[in-house]
Amino acid sequence: MQLRGIEIKNGCIVYYGNPAGYIKEDKATVDKMFQSKEFEEWLNEKRLIPNWTDGVFEKLSIGEKISELHKEIKPLKNVRIWQLKADSDFELRFKSYEEVLKLSGEPSMKNYETVYDGELETNDLESIYTKFNIEHPNGFKGHSLSISDVVELYDDSGSEFHYVDRVGFQKIGFADQHEHGMRMGM
Repeated sequence: MQLRGIEIKNGCIVYYGNPAGYIKEDKATVDKMFQSKEFEEWLNEKRLIPNWTDGVFEKLSIGEKISELHKEIKPLKNVRIWQLKADSDFELRFKSYEEVLKLSGEPSMKNYETVYDGELETNDLESIYTKFNIEHPNGFKGHSLSISDVVELYDDSGSEFHYVDRVGFQKIGFADQHEHGMRMGM
């Protein structure tokens, strides 16, 4: 079944001239507003597993998800947000990275808990900061992102940890991560 109105261009699924979705490996993330029997049959023919999601059209229309559409750019990583546990040392709260280093050394995973784990439409740290302060994603169970929190970007190849500092982010090693990662089954 050849449908002239649906095509793939640079990893983007174009539905009758509209950017309707994108492909990552064998999965197609497609805006729900385009969901139809015709589209589902086309995806099945292409052996693509559909993930019908709201807002994909808008994001593609304004240029987001670009990393998903260009093979030379790495795909998005998943995001974990770490916040200090309620019973952690109060002195660690709302401290700059330099202050924490002087007080207790490198931030330790044992003082933190995961309050979000999922995929976002970006790996840009400033955009993630904004997202967790203005429009909390589903599944987020913490307070708005602030100084002393940790943003983890991860995929099958490993993790990068970024401490939310007074201004911007500080890439950190996050002490105890290897031991903790094994327990989490990463």
